[in-house]
Amino acid sequence: MHEFELIKNYFQKLSKKSTSALKLNDDVFFDKKNKLVVSVDTYIEGNHFVDFKKPDLVIKKIIRASISDLICKDVQPKYYFISGSGNKKSFCKSNMSKISKSLNQEQKRYNIFLSGGDTVFSNKLSFTITSIGFAKNIIFRNKAKINDDIYITGNLGDSYLGLLVLKNKIKLNNSLSKYFTDQYYMPSIQSKLVGQIKKFANTSIDISDGLLTDLDKMINVQQLSYKLYLKDIPISKNLKKVLDLKKLSKIDYISNGDDYQVLFTASKSKSRIISKIASNYRIKITKIGTTQSISKKPSIVDDKNMKITPKNKGYIHKF
Repeated sequence: MHEFELIKNYFQKLSKKSTSALKLNDDVFFDKKNKLVVSVDTYIEGNHFVDFKKPDLVIKKIIRASISDLICKDVQPKYYFISGSGNKKSFCKSNMSKISKSLNQEQKRYNIFLSGGDTVFSNKLSFTITSIGFAKNIIFRNKAKINDDIYITGNLGDSYLGLLVLKNKIKLNNSLSKYFTDQYYMPSIQSKLVGQIKKFANTSIDISDGLLTDLDKMINVQQLSYKLYLKDIPISKNLKKVLDLKKLSKIDYISNGDDYQVLFTASKSKSRIISKIASNYRIKITKIGTTQSISKKPSIVDDKNMKITPKNKGYIHKF
């Protein structure tokens, strides 16, 4: 079964008396009375990161991925707790020194504070991050409205290409290889948007598992579908350069996960304020489609309005 079946069949009913659990159908716990917002994420070597050859970069990826759950909800992360399982090789003095230095850099960058955690000996390397913030309100999942515009911040696909480089599945020159692997390890999460998202978004999510998979999650209990325009889905100049050079298809690179950009919907009347905020904060925000009635099948269309079928919609945890 996949993760949503597991949650629905075995755990959702256990959370019924906790309204703050949001029916286990969002990325955070939100206690409105105490203005408390919490997210929890686990990362396993070989699944969420390739290996531990660069512990300083792996830990940056993990921290950014974790706090992006709060950021997309329009919540400023404040505290984080980190628990790790590993052995003498993974948790050697050299690696610990690199990790500590990287955590210090991330704390200064995002104004967050390490506040606790746990360590366990294991031959399987993993990390669990609990992120905490405080807010009077958040942007929920499944609050989209029919005919909403669908937006995305930043670019998609760079992280996936970085993963392919790390796995030696694609060969690039040193400059491009560094660019894409940096995007994989250090995604550009949109922390500057905190405090602004609530001004325009009806619903939001961060893209961790892939554009299409996360878009499905964002509207999975609503009677809604979507139509996306491939030409409008934003990619970097470097990714376009590689796609053209290698004669690769854009559709295969826009929904593979690890982008950590904010995906949201907004009423058409919000287009002006979105443009203004994007300009003021120098953040790329792109309209890529619209929500529509569930009677119409979800689709991605090309320049000629012809439907395109991607090989991969994103990552789904299966058990």
